Amino acid sequence: MDDRGRQKHPRGLRVQKQYFTFAEPPHEMVLESGARLGPVTIVYETFGNLSKAKDNVVLIAHAFSGDSHVSGLYEGEPDDAGPGWWDSMVGPGKGVDTDRFFVICSNILGGCAGSTGPSSPNPVTGRPYSLDFPMVTIGDMVGAQKALLDHLGINKVVAVIGGSLGGMQALEWSVRYPDMVRAVIPIATTMRHSALAIAFNEVARQAIMADPNWNHGDYYGQTGPDMGLAVARMIGHVTYLSDQAMRRKFGRRLQDKKDFSFGFDIDFQVESYLRHQGSKFVQRFDANSLLYITKASDYFDLVEQTAVGESFQDLGLTKAKFLVVSYTSDWLYPTYQAKELVQALKRADRNVSFCEIEADCGHDAFLIPDERLNNLVRGFLDGVAGK
Repeated sequence: MDDRGRQKHPRGLRVQKQYFTFAEPPHEMVLESGARLGPVTIVYETFGNLSKAKDNVVLIAHAFSGDSHVSGLYEGEPDDAGPGWWDSMVGPGKGVDTDRFFVICSNILGGCAGSTGPSSPNPVTGRPYSLDFPMVTIGDMVGAQKALLDHLGINKVVAVIGGSLGGMQALEWSVRYPDMVRAVIPIATTMRHSALAIAFNEVARQAIMADPNWNHGDYYGQTGPDMGLAVARMIGHVTYLSDQAMRRKFGRRLQDKKDFSFGFDIDFQVESYLRHQGSKFVQRFDANSLLYITKASDYFDLVEQTAVGESFQDLGLTKAKFLVVSYTSDWLYPTYQAKELVQALKRADRNVSFCEIEADCGHDAFLIPDERLNNLVRGFLDGVAGK
């Protein structure tokens, strides 16, 4: 499934992109690698109304290929345009109720949907950074989000919520800024990548870098590594699904034919689907951003970062409540990894709730409308913020 989960949206939230620029030289942002980056622009969207006390904020962190457009329609868009990627969760009366909470979602540092990344102009040369863009981490992404909240005058957050890569950001928030966060909801995520997850990311990166049009990252203004990026997306997309979902959706059904081609044309429906997903992705995503973001997710390691043994030493400093959610068919970040997170939180004496949702849709299940997840999130936020 595409991260955006596009569907018709006859009415609802109307939003607009906003931009925040900081770290102007000589006050650049110092990254975890030691590199300095500035100026930095973060694109973000807000939903609902900020209370006078600025105490009703929910921060949502997007997954790998998502963006700031978490819900609703942009101002001026027709009613049948595709809404945000988590429109089923965020909005009036939904799991994250925008009649009650002020929701913020920003595009991550290193992304390609408005925030500073490898496709952004390098102020020194005036040309896109390409591979001169410094390596960023999940911690750097969260640091940029913190700068945005400082700019908005927000020093307390009801909850940080995220799925997949967004879940890593939510966990990073809990240890990096423990006094700011009242609750954390990491969904379909992990404390650190397994060898399997790192392997899939590396294959995706190699698919891009093997494309002759990648040109060592310097392809802007000319034909880019479209084939490599499409293959990378196809690889990733397989990890987002499950065996059950693929059997149900495709089986071994042929695509518009009654017999095999006995060649390398599309024979099976699943082949057509993956090629379609790859083609769509090329139209909206930057290949270099994929390289940087996947590497950042591979570097993320909350166990090594905070562990004594395998307990969350730093989490003992926060009073945040946690709701950890996993899915039975998620083989990218399986439930055993969520349980390891829960056990580590318990050893750190944190207040943690856990739910494994039965679903056959794979890793992407959290993006599919599901009233069970809505009810979980709604009830948990009620307990944190009070009804």
